[in-house]
Amino acid sequence: MTQIQHFEWNPFSENTYVVWDETGECVIFDPGCYSLEEQETLRSFIAEKQLKPVRLINTHCHVDHVFGNPFVIKTWGIGLEIHEGELPVLDSFERVCQMYGIPFQDVQPIPVNFIEGGETITFGNTRLKALFTPGHSPASLSFYCQDAGFLVAGDVLFLESIGRTDLPGGHFDTLIKSIRTQLFTLPDETIVYPGHGPATTIRHEKEYNPFL
Repeated sequence: MTQIQHFEWNPFSENTYVVWDETGECVIFDPGCYSLEEQETLRSFIAEKQLKPVRLINTHCHVDHVFGNPFVIKTWGIGLEIHEGELPVLDSFERVCQMYGIPFQDVQPIPVNFIEGGETITFGNTRLKALFTPGHSPASLSFYCQDAGFLVAGDVLFLESIGRTDLPGGHFDTLIKSIRTQLFTLPDETIVYPGHGPATTIRHEKEYNPFL
């Protein structure tokens, strides 16, 4: 059975997700672990659950979602995977950190693989479908697990809200289209795990999201 655990980290209160199944293999999504304490929390959780990280994936590459990329790569020896359209965002990491006055020690890694919308992501016995959901950033991806009925949504859709579109590469109409054509076509009972804040469902957002 595929399971998911979330952690809220860094000054932006970003949600990091670990997804695993009965094989022990796991994927780390958007490691926002910034402090040494946050990094140790991730390391301890994976050790206690006896998990084996096999993939590192960023839904998108804004700074709050990528702080922990170097730590994950150094600790578990896996490479970064993103959509190729997010490369300009990843390349701006140092400049954005300086703009916000956020100290950083490690530079961001070069991705080892690019994921396209519609692609199937596999690990252990689990299959996730990558959905192309731009609008918050140039090439955001969301990941749907049909068997377990959940979606790792990045910053596309939140509880009664949506991702901001005023950052470079953001576009409001594009984001709304992504949600309506890619996410709202999923089953209503699908649990949505967003990049910030509590989980929600597709049904709830159809009924109560004021932007939609």
